[in-house]
Amino acid sequence: MHIVQIIPVIGSGSGVAGSANQLGAHLRELGHTVESFTADDARGHARKRFRSLFLHRLSRVWYAIDFSIAGTRKAKRFLAERPGAVSICHNAVMTGDLYVNHGVVMAAMRARGDTVWRMLRNPLHTFTFVRDRLRYRGHAHRGIVALTDREVDVLRDVYGRVAPPVTVIPHGVDLDRFAPPTFEQRAQARAALNLDDEHRVALFIGHELDRKGVPIAIDALVHAPTVLLLIVGGYASAIERMRKRAEAAGVADRVLFVGPRSDLPAYFAASDMFVFPSVYESYGLVITEALASGVPVISAPVGCAPDVIADGENGYLVERSAAAFADAMERIAATDVADWHEACRASVEHLSWRATAEQYVTLLERVAPERAGRAAS
Repeated sequence: MHIVQIIPVIGSGSGVAGSANQLGAHLRELGHTVESFTADDARGHARKRFRSLFLHRLSRVWYAIDFSIAGTRKAKRFLAERPGAVSICHNAVMTGDLYVNHGVVMAAMRARGDTVWRMLRNPLHTFTFVRDRLRYRGHAHRGIVALTDREVDVLRDVYGRVAPPVTVIPHGVDLDRFAPPTFEQRAQARAALNLDDEHRVALFIGHELDRKGVPIAIDALVHAPTVLLLIVGGYASAIERMRKRAEAAGVADRVLFVGPRSDLPAYFAASDMFVFPSVYESYGLVITEALASGVPVISAPVGCAPDVIADGENGYLVERSAAAFADAMERIAATDVADWHEACRASVEHLSWRATAEQYVTLLERVAPERAGRAAS
């Protein structure tokens, strides 16, 4: 098959761009040809970058709306020039045989509270809700891919009904890149961070520090005196807010901020546990990356966490409170991280990107004859 992925940006790393990149690579390994239609393709030039934070945020709103409207028209033209292709849409554009739900903005706003205020203060949220209501209740796509069973329920709760058939296909995880470290790899990773043997390290990885629950992780340290919190990611303003919160809680000496990093396996290698007190996730790929690295996960019941975490075996699923996270952190801190490696790794070995790509191929093979039939009629 010839497969087109429609996505604002694609490339290595995390998030939607990284997931689509991995999917494309493994579809190619299965013998299919794959190309992408991106926001740059729709515009005909690269996105302009602004130094001003205000202009940067304003441009994000404009580019998202532009890719949704003008991008849809141009994507349809792009696909019309490839009549034999099947397509996977990952964001914004209102066309494509399959649409992959990477998150429901209304669900995220509800989870954070003050839903109406949050929707009104950011016009992009309102636009996205209206656009996706048309998407899910209409027939822009022949099928919807949800990442978890819970997210299927979220779609129906938010939009009332979903017209296209929904199939659950979880994200894969890079089992080669993320693996339990050797003794030497762990020692080297900890030495690079000036961590002593007695440090029991809880790792957090993510950029949206508030939404993903870093305040809860910081507050949990008050009740988990043996644990040090290592925070990877975040923007400068958010890091400064979290630093002040740690100072106010009296735990600043046990919170280490390293900012955005790409060498994530090294940080997993240095850690004893991974914490994820997020408000809402459509999946939470970093959870399975931690487990693949042999690191036990303490998570709120969001995204894929309820599907992959077995209490006491590869981590703990807890309520979203500082006390609950602190209790689980102390329980893991009292153990040897090496004791968790085998069970954590085994819990996600079935989630390879190749297995995910094979599920997409099966679904696309069902879509392809229908697409060909409509084109001929």
